[in-house]
Amino acid sequence: MTDLPTTTTAVTAYAAGDLRVEQQPLPAPAPDEALVRIAYGGICGSDLHYWRHGAAGESVLRAPMRLGHEVSGTVLRAAADGTGPAAGSDVAVHPATRGTGPEKYPHDRPNISPGASYLGSAAHVPHTDGAFASVVAIPARLLRPLPAGLDLRTAALAEPAAVAWHAVERAGDVRGATALVVGAGPIGALAVAVLKHHGAARVVAVDLHEHALSTARALGADEVLPATAAEGIAAVGADVVLECSGSSPGLESAVRGAARGATVVLVGLMPSGPQPALLSLVVTRELDLVGSFRFNDEIDDVLDAMADGSLAVGSVVSHVVPVDSALEAFALAADPTSSSKVLLSF
Repeated sequence: MTDLPTTTTAVTAYAAGDLRVEQQPLPAPAPDEALVRIAYGGICGSDLHYWRHGAAGESVLRAPMRLGHEVSGTVLRAAADGTGPAAGSDVAVHPATRGTGPEKYPHDRPNISPGASYLGSAAHVPHTDGAFASVVAIPARLLRPLPAGLDLRTAALAEPAAVAWHAVERAGDVRGATALVVGAGPIGALAVAVLKHHGAARVVAVDLHEHALSTARALGADEVLPATAAEGIAAVGADVVLECSGSSPGLESAVRGAARGATVVLVGLMPSGPQPALLSLVVTRELDLVGSFRFNDEIDDVLDAMADGSLAVGSVVSHVVPVDSALEAFALAADPTSSSKVLLSF
């Protein structure tokens, strides 16, 4: 590998509370893998969970794992088998690989395929290493060349924006709708932008923290409400609700803020185990509860919309931190009172 570094700077979770920025040998790519110099990586909630708790939901760290799945970069060396983008191409990354488990699922929805893998996930053993590294080998099929005019910093937001895009499309046609977004963290704030892009007439965002509400306004929210404003939330009468907080109080707000016959999309991942829910209102208002998990190929639509300017999401970034200060960056990202999306720069 002439003209390439021999080591890579990586962000690795070893156990709960044990996050390290370390030098690792540059991985030898498989024939279907390209070597990518990472430019930016967004810190996701799952990355925070692996750092703080040693687990993200049911996915438990059993060995050290490199984090990161919201990344952009430049191809240093194309895949040897000739697939994927050429060297020099700027790319975003679709982090999912369809699973091949025996359970039945709709084949046009690979995001819910059994046994699917995701960069930076401990769902399987061995774990699937992520892409928080200065140079990393990535399957060429996961690389998405950037449309003309799209910069690498914005492209690092494509993965979380695709999560929001998928959630909005799970709600159906939102043109002219009143929409309520409960939880205005990075995914919720991006959902605000996607709802406006898709033609929602009125978008109301709800959160506990003023910083999150300010970010939601910057991304297009017509109104914002503190999560404590129970009467105001109930008066929204939303045609579409996106619950992005992943909390029982958030779900209650989502149901109370929904109009009769509305669709409530559950985006935030609830803790394991039974959760209280206002099912009586779901029944009497005939609400449609819809789950939304990751995304399929919506990342391609997101990249095009970012490039043509119809989806402006840069305001969700609150901090850009050099990878050598990743520990400080993770602490920032874990504080919703002062941050939204925190990017690592490599």
